[in-house]
Amino acid sequence: MKNPQNYWYVAITYRKERMIKEELDKMNIKNFVPFRETVVERNGKKIKLTKLVIPGYVFIYTDRRQSIELTQKLNFSMRYLKEPNTYQPVTVPEKQMQDFIFLLTFPEEQTELVPCNLKHGDKVRIIKGVFAGIEGELIRMKGHKRVVVRLESVAALATTYIPASFLERIDEPEK
Repeated sequence: MKNPQNYWYVAITYRKERMIKEELDKMNIKNFVPFRETVVERNGKKIKLTKLVIPGYVFIYTDRRQSIELTQKLNFSMRYLKEPNTYQPVTVPEKQMQDFIFLLTFPEEQTELVPCNLKHGDKVRIIKGVFAGIEGELIRMKGHKRVVVRLESVAALATTYIPASFLERIDEPEK
């Protein structure tokens, strides 16, 4: 019998991200909630806070059968983001998800959450610098070259300015 294929499913919830993450962690199910450490100033003191980058989203690495069971097991209102044309659950490829998670480890000054309805540009790979190995789409934003890692229909994260010499084009295979 063939092993079921795991994918990153995109669960949607309302203000239950942390609770769902805790439950998934207890069940030893790989998951990711996009949090980012930020420093804010309150009453003259700098305080470190963890804030949600994309409120309402929990990424769950599982197979199709378990993804369905989870919506019934977890006592929270949670559903999966669906593709608009097929109504199939949105899944994110492993490499895209890992690149997205990696970019969120950088401070806000170095990456920026951007709308995902950007025009598609060239597929590129960053070959030098702190973002080396990241693959995404080349865009111009605020007059600078940036690379966007897009989780289709979910979110997109853009790097800061990337010099052209740090990029190589990835040729898409012929269809």
